[in-house]
Amino acid sequence: MTELPGVTDATTPPADRATTPPADRATTPPADRATTPRADRATTPPVDWADPHWRDAALGWVGDQLGRLGRRIVGPVEPRVRPWSLVWRVPTDAGDVWFKANNPGTRYEAALLAALARLAPGRVLDPVAVDAERGWSLLPDGGRTLRDALGGDRSLLSRWERVLPEYADLQRVVAPGAGELLALGVPDYRPEMLPELFEALLDDEESLLLGAADGLTAEAYGRLRAHRPAFAEDCRRLAASGLTPTVQHDDLHDGNVFVAGDGHRFFDWGDASVAHPFGTLLVTLNSVADAFGLPEGDPALTRLRDAYLEPWSDGHDRPTLREAARLAVRVTRVSRALSWRRALRSADPTRAEYAAAVPGWLQELFAPDPV
Repeated sequence: MTELPGVTDATTPPADRATTPPADRATTPPADRATTPRADRATTPPVDWADPHWRDAALGWVGDQLGRLGRRIVGPVEPRVRPWSLVWRVPTDAGDVWFKANNPGTRYEAALLAALARLAPGRVLDPVAVDAERGWSLLPDGGRTLRDALGGDRSLLSRWERVLPEYADLQRVVAPGAGELLALGVPDYRPEMLPELFEALLDDEESLLLGAADGLTAEAYGRLRAHRPAFAEDCRRLAASGLTPTVQHDDLHDGNVFVAGDGHRFFDWGDASVAHPFGTLLVTLNSVADAFGLPEGDPALTRLRDAYLEPWSDGHDRPTLREAARLAVRVTRVSRALSWRRALRSADPTRAEYAAAVPGWLQELFAPDPV
């Protein structure tokens, strides 16, 4: 769910693009409410971003934060609105900044940005300002994205082999602070939590679009329900892998990475959760395969997986890491469905354009693994 204008919207992996449209549910079944953090409960009422009073308040906040730095707004903001967030490009006398307001389902992102800047300095953009309560953040311009740098040139695919270890290092540095992130409201998608969340999601027939053209058929629904024991076993094995839960971006593709002189900066954390770290590979490998036309199991994807896993080889043998990656990629398909449902808790009628991503990701449980 890429947020910044200038980053194209063709950023969702094949499963999202192949299965996106119809409606979502603004309520959460009891089992989900009992076992998930604030972001999934989404108890905060939605805000109307078109309300002039809201807009004036947000512009005033942006102006105040810039004023503290001796900067000022010098032109009209350029908005981009999605059901899950509003983003403004804000021109100032010292270059553009970016304001973001999250909906209730992704509001934790503002607090997470501040925490990551402190826990992993140099790996994310340092916010200009954050209002965690309102889900507002103000960020500097990040410059060129990895997508811009690659330009679809397959000869540059190996660039990912440098990016992924940097991201893995971020995850390892942040892991001791996972409890702090949960306290901030970052969703808890650790493997031991997922079976119950999966069960609750299957009870949410409206989000599954059961019987709708873009939703689950009765046959597919029955297959998912029958898959519950196998899914729980995958989660149990993943939880026993010995790898510490940490922040998991859950939408890491080339449009969500800035290229800097001293490395890379990772941004757009509105899908993030505290989870098994290797779940990241699901979207990353899918998006790379889609961008470069790579088939499942392509050696280039295997190299990227292994480059990402390498930082963990100081404490685990490679066969163990590869098996954990296989399990994580599989169970994270449920996390993706949960993320889409959470993001689409909005009164915005355009959410219907994306709602089929929820059942679509669940059906990916039976798709081949990318590697």
